[in-house]
Amino acid sequence: MTRSELVTRLAAKFPQLAPNDADCAVKMILDTLTDALARGQRVEIRGFGSFALNYRPPRVGRNPKSGEQVAVPGKYVPHFKAGKELRERVDVEN
Repeated sequence: MTRSELVTRLAAKFPQLAPNDADCAVKMILDTLTDALARGQRVEIRGFGSFALNYRPPRVGRNPKSGEQVAVPGKYVPHFKAGKELRERVDVEN
């Protein structure tokens, strides 16, 4: 599902909400989540999951084109862990 599909579904489910307002709500939620992660905070949405940062230490990588070694600096990357309710709803037997 893309962001525009999410906005469309939100506007369809709540007819009193104009599509522009739905877009604004989705944008605000995503921006707030992004800002919290950028500040190093953990974000938890009960029943859905949690977002946190994982640290990847520096390492030596390879340039795939030339094969030469390249120093890759350490960095923080976002990590999502699904909550119990989400895992149970997704785990349906076929």
